Amino acid sequence: MSQLPPDAVVRPHQINGTVRIRAANASDVGGLSLYFTGLSSTSRNKRFMGARADLATLAAECVAKAGHPDHFTLLAELRQGEGLGTIIGETRYAYDTVARYGDFAISVADMFQRKGIGLQMMNAMERQASDFGHEMIAAETARANAEMRGLAKKAGYEDTGLGDWLSVHLAKRLLR
Repeated sequence: MSQLPPDAVVRPHQINGTVRIRAANASDVGGLSLYFTGLSSTSRNKRFMGARADLATLAAECVAKAGHPDHFTLLAELRQGEGLGTIIGETRYAYDTVARYGDFAISVADMFQRKGIGLQMMNAMERQASDFGHEMIAAETARANAEMRGLAKKAGYEDTGLGDWLSVHLAKRLLR
């Protein structure tokens, strides 16, 4: 079973520094909690599909199953020089063995949106899921979340028609 490429580094346009996409671990709870707190209320509502106040608990849940092939969280970290990285994006993936598809949620810090980070994170998530033998990934987003619908379309996801008047269900078959 292969792992994430070590320290996948991307250089999105208009960003001063490098962005490293890596697997989250237990030591990231504090940084992830700060990251969630720093998102605008609009971005938090889009990420969690509603208002949430328990951000530290959510951060802990994101890393609780680190190292488990059916659940993982990836972080996008901005590095400027030799200092510690700052979390600027996250995606959480969970595989449903009954439904036989992975489900994900993603967010990118407001000031780093529309710079290619979300697409890079989705690509890294898909590679990891495919490496674990998973064949399908799906997500649900609010029908009003045009940004996520656009990102998903760019990444090759299609509307399954399973949503309702408030939500859109998106899915993509992974190549092996």
